[in-house]
Amino acid sequence: MSTADGTDVTPDGAPDDGGTGTAAAAAAPAKDGAASGAAGAPRRSVASRLVGRAGGTAVQVVLVLVALFWLVPTFGLFVESLRSTEDNNAGGWWKIFSHPSQITTSAYSSLLDKPDFVDSFWNTVLITVPATVLVVAIASLAAYAFAWLEFPGRDWLFLIVVALLVVPVQVALLPVAKLYGNIDVGGFKMYGSITGVVLFHVAFGLPFAIFLLRNFFAAIPRDLLEAARMDGGSEWTIFRRVIFPLGGPAIASLGIFQFLWVWNDLLVALVFANTGAQPMTKWLQSQMRQFTGNIDILAPGAFLSLLVPLVVFFAFQRYFVQGVLAGSVK
Repeated sequence: MSTADGTDVTPDGAPDDGGTGTAAAAAAPAKDGAASGAAGAPRRSVASRLVGRAGGTAVQVVLVLVALFWLVPTFGLFVESLRSTEDNNAGGWWKIFSHPSQITTSAYSSLLDKPDFVDSFWNTVLITVPATVLVVAIASLAAYAFAWLEFPGRDWLFLIVVALLVVPVQVALLPVAKLYGNIDVGGFKMYGSITGVVLFHVAFGLPFAIFLLRNFFAAIPRDLLEAARMDGGSEWTIFRRVIFPLGGPAIASLGIFQFLWVWNDLLVALVFANTGAQPMTKWLQSQMRQFTGNIDILAPGAFLSLLVPLVVFFAFQRYFVQGVLAGSVK
């Protein structure tokens, strides 16, 4: 029907648009819903769908297989250290599965009877332990100072420490060797001594150690330190009772890194350690023959040299994982 002005209306009084208005109004929500549904559920990549279908168990099985494959050289080294030279020359280490009678500890007995190897083992301990303890102790105190103490030039000094991270060890070998050669105090010569090797490792281990610990200490809530200061705690007390316990995972991780680096070092030992101060890495390198591998000495010696780092790592792996994950979650 039509009104007086000619406008068509429906029987209930609503304007008549020929059905187009109602259809458009009904289609608009449908389009919005489809658009929102498409935006709320982004398409997953093929790789993500495959990983999701594979499940956690399959991924764990693959990781275990990769880890076992990664350990094959270490296991082969251990097996070769348990075989005689004749058996190692006759075939590969996997022959031990078909001939278990080849297992013998004669190589270890012969190696431990060598006084120079035993001396090199203790030289390695005397180099690694002080270098690790000094780096951890000095870096912890310096990192606390850079993170929470106010003193002139703090930021510039920290930038210098960060810049030292890019200085390679090889650059300092010749200058430090000349410096050590000029140090002779009461007949004690720095060059060729265990002390010289330790100081070199400490000097080049401090920049990374300070950088690592400073970033960790800076993430500790300031309220804890302010509360300790309000209770009358000195800076040393705050470091010992607040910073050191909370920074335990990072400090332990740093200790593991430093220990492994110094224990397995060969370059610094070749330059600065003489025969009486040589660690195991240099002693094993000196046992290399010109045309043969000398497997009867190298295999047990190499396995004994990696046994201690493995024990240290697995003994402190809990702290290592905590230090690696520190700061990843709040």
